[in-house]
Amino acid sequence: FSRSLYLFKFLSSGINAEYGDCKVDIKDRSLSVGLKGQEPIIKGELFAKILTDEAMWHLEDSQVGVLTLEKFNKVEWWGTIIKGDTEISTKKVQPENSKLGDLDGETRGMVEKMMYDQRQKAAGKPTSDDEKKAETMRKFMEQHPEMDFSKCKWG
Repeated sequence: FSRSLYLFKFLSSGINAEYGDCKVDIKDRSLSVGLKGQEPIIKGELFAKILTDEAMWHLEDSQVGVLTLEKFNKVEWWGTIIKGDTEISTKKVQPENSKLGDLDGETRGMVEKMMYDQRQKAAGKPTSDDEKKAETMRKFMEQHPEMDFSKCKWG
């Protein structure tokens, strides 16, 4: 599961349920979903942490429960939702090709930074983080000319 949001159905068609009939317990690392008075349909430890404030669920036509979870680490691939369930092989998944212009601003910035850092490393040059550290140090040295930095080891 590669996307930041997961939508999945947790009730079978044919069950006539109302919101009060459902018991949904969403925690950052665990999930329990079912009908009150019955064993949970889904229960266990999540594959990884989620953002509980972004988690939602609703009923469609009183017969299908839909749960939406947002991963804490949006770029991490999940092989399953609940630990211990059968995992899919994330190595066999072929991600869709997308253009940078199709991405939201935050994701696009992160991808561009990763691409830049990859090119820099391949060329034996400093990454954006290395450049940022060097610039911070340069400014610090300018602000403190009274200090002797000649014996400092960099890198």
